[in-house]
Amino acid sequence: MRNSIFLFVFLGLIFSRTHAQFFKKDNGLAHTFSIVARDEKTGEIAVGVQSHWFSVGTSVSWAEAGVGAVATQSFTNKSFGVRGLALLKSGKTAHEALDILLSDDAGREVRQVGIVDAKGNVANFTGKNCVDFAGDLKGKNYAVQSNMMLTDAVPAAMAKSFEANAQLPLAERVLEALKAAQKVGGDIRGKQSAVLLVVKGEATDKPWDDNHLVDLRVDDHPEPLAELQRLLTVQRAYDHMNNGDLAVEKNDMPLAMKEYGAAMKMFPGNLEMQYWTAITLANNGDIQKAALMLKAIYAKEPNWRKMTQRLPKAGLLTVKENELKILVQ
Repeated sequence: MRNSIFLFVFLGLIFSRTHAQFFKKDNGLAHTFSIVARDEKTGEIAVGVQSHWFSVGTSVSWAEAGVGAVATQSFTNKSFGVRGLALLKSGKTAHEALDILLSDDAGREVRQVGIVDAKGNVANFTGKNCVDFAGDLKGKNYAVQSNMMLTDAVPAAMAKSFEANAQLPLAERVLEALKAAQKVGGDIRGKQSAVLLVVKGEATDKPWDDNHLVDLRVDDHPEPLAELQRLLTVQRAYDHMNNGDLAVEKNDMPLAMKEYGAAMKMFPGNLEMQYWTAITLANNGDIQKAALMLKAIYAKEPNWRKMTQRLPKAGLLTVKENELKILVQ
């Protein structure tokens, strides 16, 4: 109850300062830390966030392939995400887009925004009424911003981490920056949700492939960054599985098995990865090795045996009848 009373009093004070009703039900609060960034080598664009607020990814993080990324936080204005990307798409730079967004915003002094465009231009803003500790920094191809932090060390820690991890893929690099923020205190209220969003640097005529390379959200978790790390590892494992499938299509079995092996090493407890690797072996004529793998899978989950029996009809298992009998033993 006391927390609720404090919040209403705080909102009332802010309202009286700006003389405008800028806090709307469909926007909400997101006192948090975030980073928007571009990978100079690949052109990929990303936004990463952590907050002690439920489902922060539904309001703070916005990105579009070939356009840029926006983080809108503190007293969040969701329209900044949609309008910001539209401005970038129209040819505005990150700084120009930010100036336009803030120009007619009655609540600008409680806003915090970070923007990166597809060329690596960055801009950010922290309103003077954002809750301490609040601040931001900009560097080459990235901008970091934070408010309601336990210490004032968060922006510098994020910037240092991002610059020091240039060898990492962009998603992992952004995640390390978020971890660095948490290590120096993070949100004064604690941890609850996080998001990691990565899109291509150039749009194509296949937008379904452009957005999103990585699109991971943790809506409610005691350790959101640890969970985000786990999910990213799972995605990387499935990336290897997809690469293996493509290699099979090209009849490059050595590459396919290498990719499948990498996937299973990253996610050893996943029976489905093991299963489809075994099926690929069977389709390639290695019935005995496939049967050994399948036997171990069936022991853990018998329903996979039923799956094997159904695959020939769908054309996904192309073996002789006697070979099928060996595979379902």
